[in-house]
Amino acid sequence: MPLSALIVPILMSAAAMEDPQITVKGYPWAPFISPMGEPFRPPSSGEAPIAHWFVQADINRDGVLTPDEMQADADRFFARLDSNHDGEIDPQEIAAYEYEIAPDVQVNSQWKRPRGEIAAKRERDRDRPSWNGSRKREDRHDGYHSDGLQGAARYGLLNIPQPVASADADFNRLISLAEFRQAASYRFRLLDSSGRGQITLAELEARLPARPKGKQAKPRKDAVDTRIGLPLPTPE
Repeated sequence: MPLSALIVPILMSAAAMEDPQITVKGYPWAPFISPMGEPFRPPSSGEAPIAHWFVQADINRDGVLTPDEMQADADRFFARLDSNHDGEIDPQEIAAYEYEIAPDVQVNSQWKRPRGEIAAKRERDRDRPSWNGSRKREDRHDGYHSDGLQGAARYGLLNIPQPVASADADFNRLISLAEFRQAASYRFRLLDSSGRGQITLAELEARLPARPKGKQAKPRKDAVDTRIGLPLPTPE
C-alpha cells in the first residue's frame, strides 16, 4: 500500500480530534470557481469575482482570454496547489484544496440521504408545496437543491463538481502538470463555443449558473455558512 494512502487518514483523524467540524465564513453572494478550480470571493470593492479572475488571467489586458493565457493561469494555480513542489498534486494536496483553499466544492453532509432512501422528486414535478409545508429541509440551503448542481459546478462556468481531481486523466490519484495543462486546454475549448480561439468576459458571464432564490434570508457577513464544508471523519 502506498505511503500516501496511510498518511492521509492519519492526518485527517488528527485534525478531527482538534476540530471535528469544518466551517467556512458565510458570504451574502456566491463565490466564483474558475475553470481550473480556483475560488474567487466578492471583494469589498464590489467587483464581481469572475471579473477578478478574468483580469488576472488576461495577461496582456486586451479584453479577451486565449488558450495560452488559460494555460498560464492553470500553471500559476498548479504551482499553488503543488505545495511540496514535486511536480504533482497528490492526495494530501487535493485534501488541502478541498478543506483549506476551496471548501465550496464539497457537497454538504446534510444533503446526503441514508442508504436506501429514495431521492425526493424535483420541484418541477411537485405541486410547489410551501417552504413551511412538506418540502424537506434538505432543499432549504440558500436555494440550492440536493438534486441540482453539485460542488464547484454551483459557482463555475462548467458542470465539473471537483475541477482539480477531475484533471487526473489516468486515474492514478496524482495530477501532473501535463494533465493539468491538458485539462485547461480541453476546458478552454468547451468555453470557446464559437471556436474563435478567444473568449470575452461577457461571453463567460452569460455561462454562469443563476443563483437559486431560496426563501431563507441571506447570511450576515459575519455569519458561519454551515452549507459549505463536510465534517472531518471521526477517528475509529
